[in-house]
Amino acid sequence: MPLLELENVSVAYGRIEAVRGVSLTVDEGELVTLIGANGAGKTTTMRAISGIRPLSSGTIRFDGQDITRMPAHKRVLAGVVQAPEGRGVFPGMTVIENLEMGAYARTFETKAEHDATLANVFDLFPRLHERRTQVGGTMSGGEQQMLAIGRALMARPKLLLLDEPSMGLAPMVIQQIFRIISEIHDQGTTVLLVEQNAQQALSRSDRAYILETGEVTTTGPGQDLLVDPAVKAAYLGVA
Repeated sequence: MPLLELENVSVAYGRIEAVRGVSLTVDEGELVTLIGANGAGKTTTMRAISGIRPLSSGTIRFDGQDITRMPAHKRVLAGVVQAPEGRGVFPGMTVIENLEMGAYARTFETKAEHDATLANVFDLFPRLHERRTQVGGTMSGGEQQMLAIGRALMARPKLLLLDEPSMGLAPMVIQQIFRIISEIHDQGTTVLLVEQNAQQALSRSDRAYILETGEVTTTGPGQDLLVDPAVKAAYLGVA
């Protein structure tokens, strides 16, 4: 049974249908990627999964439970946690305060459990430990992206949703972010990734879905899509 399952999901903004009949699955332990051009419906799909956007039709199941009408905050409690597009850090709060906002989303049984989770975040992102008293809004774009992912990890996700983590970052920082995403996945966290950097995303993905104008048009193992001529021409800049 998949950890996450979308069945014929459609989402509209007024009369504009941004997602039409999308079906996809994410199995426990997988890293699955959604790729597509701007406006393809990737972020809308993520918002539907996290509960920010209501569905026009269709069903979302998580961990065997129908969560189609579950409020967003209860999805976090169930284990669906998103690091949103644009990072969304709290600019007036310090790094540690931002991270604790993620911790508030889930209940820790003991202080030791909380401290171990925080220590793991600092192991993944040593820069956050160095800057733990710095105000989030004064950090670089790459540091803010690290903070957004770290905050999501403090909620101990069963499914981590990452929406465009490389957006607006320098190439060297992008490499670093993707190495950390791979490490998070290797630690056992299931990841659903939306990303326009198709080369980086597909090379790390167990499977991937391609969205075009709100519909899934192609799916397959990440490594297979990397060498697919149509995908290479459309998303990898290779004729």
